[in-house]
Amino acid sequence: MNNMRFSLKNRTLSLALMAVMGLGTAQMAQAQSKPAASNKAAATAAPQFVDGIAAVVNDEVITLRQVDLEAAQVLDQLKHQKIPAPDQDVLRKQVLQRLINERLEQQEARAMGISVGPQQVDEGVRMISSRNGMSEAQLRAEIEKNGISWEQYRSNLKQEILLDQLRMRAVDSSINITDADIDIYLRSQGGAGLGNLGQSAAQSQDAPVSLAQILVRVPEGANSSEESRLRTKAEGLLAQARSGADFAGLAASSSDGQEALNGGVMGTRPLSDWPDLFAQAVHQLAPGQVSNLIRSGQGFHILKVLERGGSAPANTSPVASAGASQAGPMMVTQTHARHILVKLSKVMTSEQARQRIEQLQVRLRNGESFEDLAKRYSEDSSAPQGGDLGWLSPGETVPPFEQAMDKLQPGSDSVMVESQFGWHLIQVVERRTRNMEGEYKRMQARQALFQQRAEPAFEDWLNSLRGRAYIDNRLDPESSTRRR
Repeated sequence: MNNMRFSLKNRTLSLALMAVMGLGTAQMAQAQSKPAASNKAAATAAPQFVDGIAAVVNDEVITLRQVDLEAAQVLDQLKHQKIPAPDQDVLRKQVLQRLINERLEQQEARAMGISVGPQQVDEGVRMISSRNGMSEAQLRAEIEKNGISWEQYRSNLKQEILLDQLRMRAVDSSINITDADIDIYLRSQGGAGLGNLGQSAAQSQDAPVSLAQILVRVPEGANSSEESRLRTKAEGLLAQARSGADFAGLAASSSDGQEALNGGVMGTRPLSDWPDLFAQAVHQLAPGQVSNLIRSGQGFHILKVLERGGSAPANTSPVASAGASQAGPMMVTQTHARHILVKLSKVMTSEQARQRIEQLQVRLRNGESFEDLAKRYSEDSSAPQGGDLGWLSPGETVPPFEQAMDKLQPGSDSVMVESQFGWHLIQVVERRTRNMEGEYKRMQARQALFQQRAEPAFEDWLNSLRGRAYIDNRLDPESSTRRR
């Protein structure tokens, strides 16, 4: 169950979507947009490559027509953002790489039984509207004012939700934050660690920082000569960035990051929520300055600080929001709950999982023990403990689980609910209200550490996914991976 906890703070979804609505930097206001291409551009591109193949991604084809239509949209977007556009051949390669990444992510999501329906998109819209004090009509007006159609916004939102759920399923469960990790982090608050990087408001760990990046990806398993060649390429890009070249234009033409065609803009978040490598590299940089070369598991990064101390995206954690500006007692209602989880997989569909949970609920109501059923049938790590999750504070579980749990009275009944992990049968044992002042710092530290580790781990996982896939990139053969 640990993979359901601490999954709500400053997730990719909230960062990207807050930015689309103009709540971050000016560049980010357009970062997720894909304006509809003009009919003229589409008509010009379409006849050239009607049936041509641009790439094969495992068993799926991306056509040259799809690439050209997408490239026309991106070109319009770059002009709208005033980002220098790369030449046509480079633009096509960049667009195709983004399409390849999206196909890989969608294929892996299907393999894991992850899907996103209209209801989940509707819930995402309601969540974003609520957090920003808007009605849904006001949100739509704000989106369309930025030149994004409502249909395209919902499509982007659907992809963001899918990617978020993929990360939670593939990576979050592997991140283990120990009490010793938290102790070290808290000690660093008063020392020279990340928590004390700079004392001014603009440089404190909670001050929002907007970053853009250029990434030169190093393929998994690259030999020393290949890595040396890519380092030289990255050093050349760093020299150009520091000599006054347009950073967004360099990113659009040369970065391997998924945000390349948005000028490399990654978003705005508190310094402590950026990966530790990034936070260490930029903590002393002023807006407009560029970092040294950074080597990660993905490759070589060049970071530029766009803004410091601006408006950060809304915090998505109820606990953190409640305590961020409070001093003194923090009275929090906690729930002692247990659950049975039936996971989704290639062989277990959502409908099959729901039917199994229904059968277990009938057996529970016929007098069988919840603990015994959990030990025998639950696929969660809490199964040996009879499904016992201990005391849960608000924000420690994913929203569908928490919402269903909060409606239950202690000991009265059980409830079925679906989350991105599968179908759950939940039972509430008891509730209590207690002062969390003494524990709040530890929870905050755990969330910060989780955020720092989850994003790099997911990027490394995606890099590994690309390395294992069969990719025949006909516009850029050197980037192909033909492994079966």
